[in-house]
Amino acid sequence: MVTISSNLLYTAFILYLIATVFFAGSIKDKNRTKKGPNRWAAIGLWISIIGFAAQLGYFITRWIAAGHAPVSNLFEFTTFFGMSLVGAFIVIYLIYKTPILGVFTLPVAVLMIAYASMFPREVSPLIPALQSDWLHIHVTTAAVGQAILAVSFAAGLIYLVKSVDQTKQSKQRFWLEAIMFGLVCTLGFIIISSSFSAAGYKAEFNWIDKNGQEAVLEYHMPALTGPNEGQLTTEGKFEPLAEMPAIINAKKLNTVIWSLASGIILYLALRLILRKRIGAALQPLAKNINLDLVDEIGYRSVLIGFPVFTLGALIFAMIWAQIAWTRFWGWDPKEVWALITFLFYAAYLHLRLSKGWHGEKSAWLAVIGFIIIMFNLVAVNLVIAGLHSYAG
Repeated sequence: MVTISSNLLYTAFILYLIATVFFAGSIKDKNRTKKGPNRWAAIGLWISIIGFAAQLGYFITRWIAAGHAPVSNLFEFTTFFGMSLVGAFIVIYLIYKTPILGVFTLPVAVLMIAYASMFPREVSPLIPALQSDWLHIHVTTAAVGQAILAVSFAAGLIYLVKSVDQTKQSKQRFWLEAIMFGLVCTLGFIIISSSFSAAGYKAEFNWIDKNGQEAVLEYHMPALTGPNEGQLTTEGKFEPLAEMPAIINAKKLNTVIWSLASGIILYLALRLILRKRIGAALQPLAKNINLDLVDEIGYRSVLIGFPVFTLGALIFAMIWAQIAWTRFWGWDPKEVWALITFLFYAAYLHLRLSKGWHGEKSAWLAVIGFIIIMFNLVAVNLVIAGLHSYAG
């Protein structure tokens, strides 16, 4: 059953990539005689639906194999996030029929699934703290809310690609390209991690942790930064260039350095091939886009996603916290960042409805909101210690 589940997830991953190509072909179709979706977009939609069905099959078969909802670790949660994003995209596409939304949304879902594959995929029993029906209710609702909000990020990015002037220097052009660089770094991390994983790279160090205790640390990428008083015990592996103090997580810093290095190389390669900024290269795709329509898609996504996220990440979370830890709120890092996300999107709606922040301002807010969601998913789960650290 686990093998079937994995094959279905891989199938969905490939289908999302193919669907992206068809949506892009829909925009570039020279035989197109009318605005709106054409045959290419229709094929892209059906491939997306089939891919979503395959990923739903992955979710169901893994649930059967595990005996519980597969949202209990970062691999499972992130793949569910990607599936929810595709589901949200399909629904919104059927309403607005804007093919370019697929060009920007589906690659995010693909990156999510690829990022999830970097984490352990074994099916394991739930720890006692997670043995509750509220796991299914709280986590899935929060993920669906975040996925709908992520559609607003795609819409915001489309708006900025179309509206930001690429012919002159400006803060808007710089920050848009910085966002593109961040996405490329994510892709670089996935490529470099997959490459070393496929090569079976592993190096072990004996080191002294911050409590002065001897410990063993395992690297799956060459150690540019080594642990405190670390001694490499695996023969023939790369010796660290620098030793980190005990208060710094050398392994995670090493991952960040590799991600940035691979991202820079990949970004420069793309710039060399495209001979222009990535934002400028994408601009022709948005040539015929109605900015008011894209702005509405972003706003509607927040309008729907915000209450769903609030219900799952705050209300249901507090109910479960009261049952599990006998308190509704404890200022755990995950709780704090869920609150920050809630307050940010509440501010988004306030500024849009009360202050008239439409168009480009609204698009920038949607992009920043997604960055907060990603910080919550990556940094809070992996770096900041707390009651939710099990997710790492």
